[in-house]
Amino acid sequence: MLRALMYILPLALTIYAFIDCLNTPEDEAKHLPKLAWVFIILLFWVVGPIVWFAAGKMRHAPAGGRTPSEWHRNHRTQWVAPDDNPDFLKSLKDENMKDEAVLKDWEADLRRREDELKKREQGGEGDKS
Repeated sequence: MLRALMYILPLALTIYAFIDCLNTPEDEAKHLPKLAWVFIILLFWVVGPIVWFAAGKMRHAPAGGRTPSEWHRNHRTQWVAPDDNPDFLKSLKDENMKDEAVLKDWEADLRRREDELKKREQGGEGDKS
């Protein structure tokens, strides 16, 4: 059991340090870029995670209540309800204007065709009389 613990404990420490490094915002990684820390954690199996926890990450409470997933939130577009989104409302208005223009064109074309058909019918009736 003690032999298994000798392998499981460093593996768990490495996995925890790896996940912690990935979830840490780039500006809170000290001395090296996050990518370098990831390689150090994975290549130096026991020493890498210990060095990450000792020197790789700022250990103070982040300002403004920031969390490790802040990077994901800052790079995600903020969702706005459609009835509050001016761009969406403008696109609806533009689309509505286009639809109205198409409908007016269709109505004008229909009237023109109806007039032509009436003229043909009246012209055909005039020939028969």
